[in-house]
Amino acid sequence: MKLLIAYDGSRCAEAALDDLTHAGLPVKGEATVISVAEVWLPPPPPSSLEIVELAVTAKGPLGLERKYMAGSEAVKDADALASKAAARFQSNFPAWTVKHEAAWGSPNWEIFSKATEWKADLIVVGSHGRTALGRFFLGSISQWLLNEARCSVRVARGKIDEPDFPVRLIVGLDGSSNAEAALDEIATRNWPAKSEVRVVIVDQPLEPTVVGEFIPVVSQTVDEGNSEESERSRNLASAAATRLRAKGLRAEALVKIGDPKHELVKFAEEWRADCIFLGATGLTNLVERFLLGSVAGAVAARAHCSVEIVRKNTLPGKANGNGNN
Repeated sequence: MKLLIAYDGSRCAEAALDDLTHAGLPVKGEATVISVAEVWLPPPPPSSLEIVELAVTAKGPLGLERKYMAGSEAVKDADALASKAAARFQSNFPAWTVKHEAAWGSPNWEIFSKATEWKADLIVVGSHGRTALGRFFLGSISQWLLNEARCSVRVARGKIDEPDFPVRLIVGLDGSSNAEAALDEIATRNWPAKSEVRVVIVDQPLEPTVVGEFIPVVSQTVDEGNSEESERSRNLASAAATRLRAKGLRAEALVKIGDPKHELVKFAEEWRADCIFLGATGLTNLVERFLLGSVAGAVAARAHCSVEIVRKNTLPGKANGNGNN
């Protein structure tokens, strides 16, 4: 597994690091911690001596600018943050190869670019818990990456550890290939003993129109369709739970009725889940996504636990799947 951890020194970023101890990560892997310095104003101009020293190895004006920014105080501070986080991750996962780096510019773009260039399997970001109004106008790094990243994204939220309390996972299924990828992700990870999984399918039954309610044939057809869909959901969830039990997990199947965006979040809070796994089946049309959102995005924004959105890696040279070792 190639893991890219976005870190900014905030409490949310600290919680994201702690959360990874409950993420079922493999014993070995590669991790890179990146911290991005948001530089809104240009730094003071370099002295003549600095220009000469930098120009010796720089290739053109852009290379000179990059070298100068890399040595700025803001980027040095970001590098120190990344180094601290990398050491903390390494202490929890001693067999992993861990690196760190600092960048400057837009956090969204720098994290996205690094993940694309490095062919990361999973991006980990903390959730800053902005209000709905703030997200509407400003967006958030996590929500932007959920929509744009070409690999899986984990929006991590920490929780209070309780002795002997098992890791609890929810996987939401809808029959899509990306939902199957989320199931695969859980099945192939390295979970501690007694970990529990709930395979959840949320059905939204069809309802006859006002006119249809007065026509028995229409009402009967709708009822039959809902019954068939409910049976299909039960069979799908049951088969998935059986598969996870074969991997040593305590898995059960559930079929709920309602809106997936609400039901998954509600159940996760009631059951005190550690993480919700979902496939990245969100809308691809930008206008539709803006107006309606996606189940994955809505759950990631509202859930009180971590949410991992699993996407089959679309990068050239990557096989389908997450590349776990």
